[in-house]
Amino acid sequence: MNVNHSNNKITETACKITDEICLPDSDLPRIVIIGGGFAGLALVEKLKHQEVQVVLLDKNNFHQFQPLLYQVATSALEPDSIVFPFRKQINGYKNVFFRLAEVEEIQADSNTIMTNKGSVSYDYLVLATGTTTNFFGMDSVAKNSLGMKDIRDSLNIRHMMLQNLEQAAITCDDDERDALTNFVIVGGGPAGVEMAGALAEFCKYILPKDYPEYPSSIMNIYLIEAIDDLLSTMSDKASSKTLKYLEDLNVKVLLNEAVSNYDGNEVTTKSGKTILAKNLIWTAGVKGQFPKGIDKKHVVKGNRIKTGSFLMVEGSKNIFAIGDIAAVISKKTPKGHPQVAQTAIQQGKWLGNSLLKIIKNESPKPFEYKDKGSLATVGKRKAVADLGKMKFAGYFAWLLWSIVHLMSISGFRNKLMVGFNWAVSYFTYEKSNRLIIRNFKPTSSQTKESGQYES
Repeated sequence: MNVNHSNNKITETACKITDEICLPDSDLPRIVIIGGGFAGLALVEKLKHQEVQVVLLDKNNFHQFQPLLYQVATSALEPDSIVFPFRKQINGYKNVFFRLAEVEEIQADSNTIMTNKGSVSYDYLVLATGTTTNFFGMDSVAKNSLGMKDIRDSLNIRHMMLQNLEQAAITCDDDERDALTNFVIVGGGPAGVEMAGALAEFCKYILPKDYPEYPSSIMNIYLIEAIDDLLSTMSDKASSKTLKYLEDLNVKVLLNEAVSNYDGNEVTTKSGKTILAKNLIWTAGVKGQFPKGIDKKHVVKGNRIKTGSFLMVEGSKNIFAIGDIAAVISKKTPKGHPQVAQTAIQQGKWLGNSLLKIIKNESPKPFEYKDKGSLATVGKRKAVADLGKMKFAGYFAWLLWSIVHLMSISGFRNKLMVGFNWAVSYFTYEKSNRLIIRNFKPTSSQTKESGQYES
């Protein structure tokens, strides 16, 4: 499809069945965005109603609010509370088009991308493909554990947990019961800490009521971290407070320990420790994911794409990378910016403004990340916050965490659903979504790379 910049009209045309994905003919510059996570949607919001044609490609038809995946996994929220359809998001954006497709290859020489549904041409291409779980080459761990990168992972964790607790009530074998009721979380970052806290509260408040067949003390929760502190990207105060909160909830925190093997029944660490457990949740690392067509010399540690301060992929003039996949390497950021939602949102907004300037042959300013602080929660009424020079913990930090996350969720209905569930849980500790909808059986396709082009 040819693109002519001389006119500023988008006209609907009859679509024929070809090897090209059908899109309205347009004389406007076409910007193709791969990935509808925080970065991709922030870019869409900046480009809506502008004199460009925007095409959003994703292999899901929904955006997912990843910071609350752990609450779906622990039965606190239903999955539809934290997902939002792309088509509802872009409803009324006459210059934005969504296509459900998985991008397989970028052909930069012809400004074309190949998908499993056909090809799409572009004038400007933006990679916002996010990350997937990184098991660091440990195949046995990847095969037998679960990551927590998308809504499917969360539901798998929920079903695994509930099925194992039910089986523990059935078995008369003490060792099997111990393995079924022991939970190991690997990774002491925000995802691991929040998951450990939520599981500990499930053990404390739900287990005694639902499973009187065995004492709640039988459920042991282990949090394994390879370095000597939790929440390493936050302050020492946040780290020490988090450790205290988890220990108060009877979480067994193992610092300076690294998992070396997991066979589905026993966890082995590099120091030789073993833990009997049929539940292992991996939050210890991520790696970038993107289609073929990017030269490996532009890929850096963590499988991220190296860009300059204008978020342009090295060696390209019209391909950009934003969000978790982008590594903006400079003297200030030798390892790139942190892979968090705030970075992705800021980069998406900045690139939207910059692309409009580039199209008008104007020069954009370099991207500058503004750190607005970090938050992490450890169960109800307990959280830590680093906001510039202010470091605090406890109830106010938890309240701030709740407000920030509630306001960040897409859609009024979703905000209402999450707020209502939180209000009920606040007064009752109830987790009403303890339903086994389908029988969960671990397979390599469920436990290995499961990213969904989100950043």
